[in-house]
Amino acid sequence: MTKNDLEKSQEIHKKHIVIDARIRRASTGRYVDRLVEHLQDIDQQNRYSILINPEDTWKPRAENFEAVPCPYAQFSLNPGEQFGFARQLKNLKADLVHFTLNQQPLLYRGKRVTSTLDLTMLRFTRAGKTPVPIFWIKMLGYRFLFWYSNKKSEAIITISNYVKDDLARHYSFTKGKTTSTYCASEPPLPGKPKSPQYIDSKTPFLLYVGTAFPHKNLTAVIDALPALQIDHPKLKLVLVGKKEQYYEKIDQYIQDRNYEDSVITTGYIEDSELKWLYQHCVAYVFPSLSEGFGLPGLEAMVHGAPVVSSNATCLPEVYGDAALYFNPKDSDDIVQKISRILTDTEFRTLLIARGHKQAATYSWRRMAEQTLEVYTKVLNS
Repeated sequence: MTKNDLEKSQEIHKKHIVIDARIRRASTGRYVDRLVEHLQDIDQQNRYSILINPEDTWKPRAENFEAVPCPYAQFSLNPGEQFGFARQLKNLKADLVHFTLNQQPLLYRGKRVTSTLDLTMLRFTRAGKTPVPIFWIKMLGYRFLFWYSNKKSEAIITISNYVKDDLARHYSFTKGKTTSTYCASEPPLPGKPKSPQYIDSKTPFLLYVGTAFPHKNLTAVIDALPALQIDHPKLKLVLVGKKEQYYEKIDQYIQDRNYEDSVITTGYIEDSELKWLYQHCVAYVFPSLSEGFGLPGLEAMVHGAPVVSSNATCLPEVYGDAALYFNPKDSDDIVQKISRILTDTEFRTLLIARGHKQAATYSWRRMAEQTLEVYTKVLNS
């Protein structure tokens, strides 16, 4: 076989995989961002087209990867968006498309893999600023697309076994075609920590980092503070997250109860400040009612913060024995578990050690390798 014949043979066996990475820059986009980064290291055989928002400046570093601008809305049943996106996928002539969200064009007919990250939106709807009648119409569309995307996929990827089993309970047809691929934490934030102006190292404080969506259940921790302050009068709660409508509601909740001296909402902060908060908090508190994986707790662990977590959904699976769990709907239990962290220094130290060990068990590269195995299985079917 000549060199040209060999190159032609290799080209024939090379498959074209399209990954919808338009959510890459969003707060929930780390999963697809890390997937694409690590696939560039482990797969030099297949050809990849990575769909990104037109304003995204991401560039591949591997020769077999290409950034492809995709101008279509992610959460739309608009016919123009549906037809346009389907047409773009058809023109790309992909052997496989990996949709990293459940929103995908109804007219697409090729092989697909879908990442179903959680079922939170099926249980905890949030209208935001959308008028209620329009919101419920959109929710009907979302529920249909959620069912449709899982039904039509040759394979489904979840990020915890809890979600895999939860999905099977809702849709029995997902059994046998769903694979769990765990996420992972990043290394500790680089650089020197910077102390903030709103709290000092002598003030004990609980920390939460993330959004203020209703299912995050932040009011449960806020309401636990007065009981905790009986024995710990200087205790404060610091909530870190971009100020948007849900944090504005939290601010109003705090004001209505005269908790301004006890609860601090920071808005967006720099990494150096966040690193300081992780390192100096007495505990990281995660009261969420629904998660697909629970990255925030792992990030707290890598920085040496003991984690007190809700026992809901996937969290015990992901954190193992590295967190102290409470019932997120039981205020007495929340107070009891946080109090233990505040008073039992030996147990707090044990949790910190367990946290470092637990976070180290997860790997973004392994997630990408498992995802590639799913691609290969579908392409060979």
